[in-house]
Amino acid sequence: MNELQVEGVAKSFGKRNIIENLSFSLGKEEFVSIIGPSGSGKSTLFNLIGGIYKPDAGTIRLGNEVINGKRGMISYMPQTPSLLPWRNVLDNVLLGQELMGERDVAAACMMLERAGLQEYAASFSHELSGGMQQRVAFIRALLSPQSIICLDEPFSALDELTRVDMQKWLLSIWEMHKRSVLFVTHNIEEAMFLSDRILVLSAKPAQIIAEFKLPFARPRAANLLLDDQFIEWKRKIYSALKSG
Repeated sequence: MNELQVEGVAKSFGKRNIIENLSFSLGKEEFVSIIGPSGSGKSTLFNLIGGIYKPDAGTIRLGNEVINGKRGMISYMPQTPSLLPWRNVLDNVLLGQELMGERDVAAACMMLERAGLQEYAASFSHELSGGMQQRVAFIRALLSPQSIICLDEPFSALDELTRVDMQKWLLSIWEMHKRSVLFVTHNIEEAMFLSDRILVLSAKPAQIIAEFKLPFARPRAANLLLDDQFIEWKRKIYSALKSG
């Protein structure tokens, strides 16, 4: 069953054609990554799915509902954690629920404990490291009641070791609390390590030029990154990305 269906979507800004006839689906509890050249329209696509922009053509469906231009239908995590500095960690992770008229403190405390952040529940964002802030932002997205989470290069600002740790942590939390995830990244290895499928975008105007269903079993360990099969698949995906 498809949770999200994007059908023939197009978007332009003035004379700049950003996305053209773009179609794909996201299944229930599936983790799908989107990769493409810089400026290929990945963030614009998220803004369309999130209702910030309306498509010029095409349809975006969540289940059986058309959500063109509708906000509040997905949970979104941007490149920066975007934590509210005047709210402590607990209140930040509850924000998505509060916007929908909910507040489950017990669930939030449980998630913070699993993330190793329970002792920071009363702390503020400036007291946390970059990786800790990203964990708080992801928990906020996970606790929001929407069925789909869109993650827009959430680890791009982190150093290599911290990023790998965050990838492993994200997978461990996601495997316990399955949600449908659409993940944007420039990093092929990151997309491969996290995803069930990878969609490759062309340069503008963006279209899907390749799709890869990954064969790697879950749960995944960091040593997968050095596996011969993993490296061979990386070559295939890199070739598709370069050809676009």
